[in-house]
Amino acid sequence: MAEIKVPELAESITEGSIAQWVKKVGDRVEKGEFIVELETDKVNAEIISEEAGVLTQILAGEGDTVLVGQVIAVVEAGEGAAPAPAAPVEAAAPAPQAAPAPVATAPVVEETSGERVIASPAARKLAREKGIDLAAVSPVDPQGRVRVQDVAAHGTAPVAVAAPVAAAPKAVVAVDESRVTVEKMSRRRQTIAKRLLEVKQSTAMLTTFNEVDMTNVMALRSRKKDQFFESTGSKLGFMSFFTKAVVAALKKYPYVNAQIVGDEIHLNNFFDIGVAVSTEEGLVVPVVRDADRKNFSEIEDSIADLAKKARDKKLGLSDLSGGSFTITNGGVFGSLMSTPIMNGTQAAILGMHSIKKRPVEVDGEVAIRPMMYLALSYDHRIIDGKDSVGFLKTVKELLENPEDLLLNS
Repeated sequence: MAEIKVPELAESITEGSIAQWVKKVGDRVEKGEFIVELETDKVNAEIISEEAGVLTQILAGEGDTVLVGQVIAVVEAGEGAAPAPAAPVEAAAPAPQAAPAPVATAPVVEETSGERVIASPAARKLAREKGIDLAAVSPVDPQGRVRVQDVAAHGTAPVAVAAPVAAAPKAVVAVDESRVTVEKMSRRRQTIAKRLLEVKQSTAMLTTFNEVDMTNVMALRSRKKDQFFESTGSKLGFMSFFTKAVVAALKKYPYVNAQIVGDEIHLNNFFDIGVAVSTEEGLVVPVVRDADRKNFSEIEDSIADLAKKARDKKLGLSDLSGGSFTITNGGVFGSLMSTPIMNGTQAAILGMHSIKKRPVEVDGEVAIRPMMYLALSYDHRIIDGKDSVGFLKTVKELLENPEDLLLNS
């Protein structure tokens, strides 16, 4: 017999939630086979079986919170005999209850509508067993992802799902379901909310603004993008210019690249730049390592690779930890101005915004130029106004003279 336990993923991760079971009780599993997906506040992890055999017990259902080291399933040697029912586990601490028995196998069908439906592997399997067209299932998830619960409820009257026994009673708020749609926050969304609130409450956050004339960056990019692609195989975007400008400004104003640890200020002598990426499950901030040592094409490749991994849910803990400064681009969603919230223990974050043509004064005359507002949110406990304004002014000057960035890269 082999116990499947929640693995230790990182020192900062102590618990997670069962996102989905890929296998059900009675299924044959091979050594090293992926059987359950665990959602943590940072990444989703695939848990494998260390032994070959039959999955005889599932001790935590989808959505349950589980701790590192907790036994969540049992695999026994065998070829798939009828599984024994899961027995209650007696322990000093309360253990998650066994998941419901699987639905009996039915004729297998695939989606008949021709439309590819976004669904978890477990949901697809249950739909095949019950002979249900996934395209006909109405998901609860606002993003349209079909889960096991949606398939199980398809074609039946809505039923209440038994909730785990709570440690203490919670206040029940009456909700008019005809007027309000209620959805449970994902673990990642809960963590995002908690950490953003912590930053607001534990720092003296202030935001300063400037604007940058993007004329020269846009003209240089237009002239060089084809040649850049032919010589490097990479697309030349705006993020490499901003990353290079930020690194140069951080070297000039080192306290912007610092953090408070207890009663000490730690000045970082490395330049690991976090780049905020929006995903279906919320904002993540993968890190471009040693951005000061990378050229334009290497930065573009790093950002493209991290963004793809974020969309494909393939980011690892090493991709997300240890950043010293963050850049976030609300402009891709049409934001004209915002006050971004700092990321974790970092001292500052730069917000990019939409490029809009506006009348500005140029050499004593009014001209229409493509302008972008920049916002620097910073911890006033570390960074004084002089440094914050100077940092932002340096970024502005470098972006308005982008040849300097190319020459210094």
